[in-house]
Amino acid sequence: MNITIISVGKLKEKYLREGIEEYKKRLTRYCSIDIIEVPDEKAPENLSEREEEQIKEKEGQGILKHIRESAYVIALDIKGKMLSSEELSGLLGELALSGNSSIAFVIGGSLGLSKEVLNRANYKLSFSKMTFPHQLMRLILLEQVYRGFKILKGEPYHK
Repeated sequence: MNITIISVGKLKEKYLREGIEEYKKRLTRYCSIDIIEVPDEKAPENLSEREEEQIKEKEGQGILKHIRESAYVIALDIKGKMLSSEELSGLLGELALSGNSSIAFVIGGSLGLSKEVLNRANYKLSFSKMTFPHQLMRLILLEQVYRGFKILKGEPYHK
């Protein structure tokens, strides 16, 4: 299985980079993983709704150009469906069984994802009703994907 994480913004914090590298290394037993960073647009405070949409659209264009046509796209969206770790594991298993060998997870910037990206998504996934920094979300996502593969293979880690 090929997993691509397309995320808006660069990682600045060393501890996040180290954590992400650790989970990427662990995941090599289960899948190939690629992380693509799309530049984030400056989003000053007090933007109008139209200005927010323009920023999301520009970031969305950067995201969409990295999504393969054959990819199954899972957008991280606060309005998406919440899954348990076991359910995410099941989704990964179902995708593999149905021949979806290329999965793209998409993490938006501070304003979220554009309508175009959400429309391209095959699945909208929410980790919580809470808001997380998009840099931290990469680490959380990788950990949960790793946990999902461990559950799928019946290997110890999950509890």
